[in-house]
Amino acid sequence: MYLPGNRRSPGGYAFSVWLYAHLSGGVMRVLQVCTGRAQEVTIGSRRVLTAIGKVAREGPVAVGPLGLEGDEQADLSLHGGLSRAVYAYPSEHHAFWRTVRAQARVSLWDEPLPPGLFGENLVLEGLREEQLWIGDRLRLPGCVLAVSEPRQPCFKFAAAMGFPQATKLMAQSGYCGTYLAVIEPGTVCAGDAIELVPGEREVSLRELFRVRARA
Repeated sequence: MYLPGNRRSPGGYAFSVWLYAHLSGGVMRVLQVCTGRAQEVTIGSRRVLTAIGKVAREGPVAVGPLGLEGDEQADLSLHGGLSRAVYAYPSEHHAFWRTVRAQARVSLWDEPLPPGLFGENLVLEGLREEQLWIGDRLRLPGCVLAVSEPRQPCFKFAAAMGFPQATKLMAQSGYCGTYLAVIEPGTVCAGDAIELVPGEREVSLRELFRVRARA
């Protein structure tokens, strides 16, 4: 797995990020911090271990090299480890998922999505996949994280969303969220502001997701 580093920061792009945020009135921040323990559930006829069900936490949560305090991953071949320590998901996609879940008749049209439904540790505002490249850093007040790779959905994601087409819809939409490596451990808290510090800018998160989805 690619563990991102950053030896140079292209000032032109950094300025573009700053300009976009200020001219659009956009704010980049953490809306919710979520963790969860692995537990056995039945999906179809299979009994599996999963930690996709996260719940929101209050106050500062410790962040170490392998992720958030109180969080677990059931399948370390797909989640967790140094390069996938934290999973972040944009809140801007919630409206899309509310709509398709209602169309699939697994929720009401006005039913909000609970934090952690996607298995995410961080619910983000103002920071989407098209803005991120592998190696970019997210500087928070209490820690520094780095974009490492996109999330690839599996059957557990479809089960959590309540309908089997969910994995296909994530692949088609590109609404994958991002895994993050922990560069500087510390703490994270709902409401934390995020500063996006560009890395090498060689591989975009969205394009890497597209390539892997086609494989």
